[in-house]
Amino acid sequence: MAERKPVINVVIPAMNEQEAIGKVIAEIPDQVSRIIIANNGSTDNTAAVARAAGAEVIDVPEAGYGRACLAGIKTAQPCDIIVFMDGDASDYPEELTALVQPIIDGDVDFVIGSRLSGDVEKGALTVPQQFGNALACWLMNLFWGGQYTDLGPFRAIDMKSLERLNMQAPTFGWTVEMQVRALKHGLRYKEIPVRYRNRIGTSKISGTIRGVIMAGTYILGTIFYEAVFNRVKIENNN
Repeated sequence: MAERKPVINVVIPAMNEQEAIGKVIAEIPDQVSRIIIANNGSTDNTAAVARAAGAEVIDVPEAGYGRACLAGIKTAQPCDIIVFMDGDASDYPEELTALVQPIIDGDVDFVIGSRLSGDVEKGALTVPQQFGNALACWLMNLFWGGQYTDLGPFRAIDMKSLERLNMQAPTFGWTVEMQVRALKHGLRYKEIPVRYRNRIGTSKISGTIRGVIMAGTYILGTIFYEAVFNRVKIENNN
């Protein structure tokens, strides 16, 4: 009897990405069962374009990257592996196959696409983004003994492992919360190099000073919350 193939679902938080979302959906490999667009308060035609491209769309009217991801997780179940990526075409969806393979092979529970160990197109990451990313990874590695190089949004995780993390961050602290809690709960993880290009359209975070400050505040605030107020003993499942 042939071994059952894992069910892989993709969650894409999106806000005003009508120019990019169709391209993103079209480039996702066929091994994915469902593509869920968490429409996070878009005022353009993101939802209509996504549906026309073959994706499922759920409306998440309250702003927040984490809120969109949490809603997407609920919709994506049941599945074996869940993949997160952005809807602005900065990621290369065809690299999803390489991202999920270590989980399929049973080697790890969690895979992060590392832009910094991969190939970043000139201008795709601003100086504040690079600094904030480096600082957050340094702090996580310092506090919990991690080996992270990136907070890349393109990531895959075993669904049972994701449930253990009890994700809660409603906004920009989402990615770092996942990585901190992966360390705390002893998940087997790895980074793989991915490419990263300039997004289509205007960034809601790095495109404004306010966005950069808010993102940095939430990311660093999440790290210190996890370090000071949410002291979960690090498990070792290896």
